[in-house]
Amino acid sequence: MAITAQCHKLLEAEILQRSSHIVSVVGDQAVVFGGELQPREPRDNDVHAISLNSGKLQESTKAPMKSILIRSFLATASINSQPATPSSPSARVGTASAVLNGKIYLFSGRGGIAMAPIEENGAIWEYDPSLKSWTNIQPSGISSKKYPAARSYHCMTSDGKDILYLHAGCPEKGRLGDLWAFSISSKEWTELTPAFDPPRGGTSIAFTDGKLYRMNGFDGKTEQGGNLDIYTPETNTWDSHSYFADGKGGPTPRSVSALLPISLGGRSYLVTMFGERDPSSLGHQGAGKMLSDVWAFDIGNKTWDQVDLQGSELPLARGWFDADVAASDAIVVHGGLGESNDRLGDMWRLEFA
Repeated sequence: MAITAQCHKLLEAEILQRSSHIVSVVGDQAVVFGGELQPREPRDNDVHAISLNSGKLQESTKAPMKSILIRSFLATASINSQPATPSSPSARVGTASAVLNGKIYLFSGRGGIAMAPIEENGAIWEYDPSLKSWTNIQPSGISSKKYPAARSYHCMTSDGKDILYLHAGCPEKGRLGDLWAFSISSKEWTELTPAFDPPRGGTSIAFTDGKLYRMNGFDGKTEQGGNLDIYTPETNTWDSHSYFADGKGGPTPRSVSALLPISLGGRSYLVTMFGERDPSSLGHQGAGKMLSDVWAFDIGNKTWDQVDLQGSELPLARGWFDADVAASDAIVVHGGLGESNDRLGDMWRLEFA
């Protein structure tokens, strides 16, 4: 069936201009953390919470919150910015996050001018939006000595129950293809079977219907495409589904994009969108060729369809952005790097049908 997505621009604000950040949706809030405005310079380590109830204005009157009102293109929205505290994670770019049981979790990233990976000895950061507080979770048991290496431009997701999955990314040198699971209840890391080569950064994973899916990424020479890799937790094994990555039978190769699960008409889909298809000759200092297309994969039929984007205004092509599921049939997209090498500060809601 033909799949469409209504694109609603929620707001645009200077404080939200950034790339290589995270956005995680909990309830009716999209939480933005980290990223850069200037290349290789972490912008801040404040927390920016955006209300997704476009018809309602939410203001915080409790210190130290700062409420910034933004007139959006559709309705009045709000940004509640919480300044960093001594218990906050350090400023960082290229981190990754996952939502589990109403809390947001993130791991590592790059920080400082040298942009070396932030080594925190396997620690996971937990943000509770209801308490507006950070907690640093140290691994316990045997995983207190065996844990994932520090990295950036990796990816994370959760099984919706107790497990956070961490995959790939860039250590100080080279790229990774490893897969790790972190149990929130036991605070223990488990190293799982690594994904298929090549190792990569800027890849994407999603968990739905009991399986983990991986696609895209950059191996240091070329963008990856043409394979949707599938991990089964019960057997700790990987399988792969191949497709024509020609823009007709499936999405073209890309990196620093997104992969998210949605449900339409009782069917499960994976949505991949945007991303970079040709890296800049300036490396991290410049912008490559960005994509503006959105694709949906029918998991049951194993078929790709390009999504028909609709709306009075559509999102610009971008990479190095982030996105999260806002409802079973909706995705929130924020920020990133445009083709003109500018950091974007817009936020969109894409409603699929």
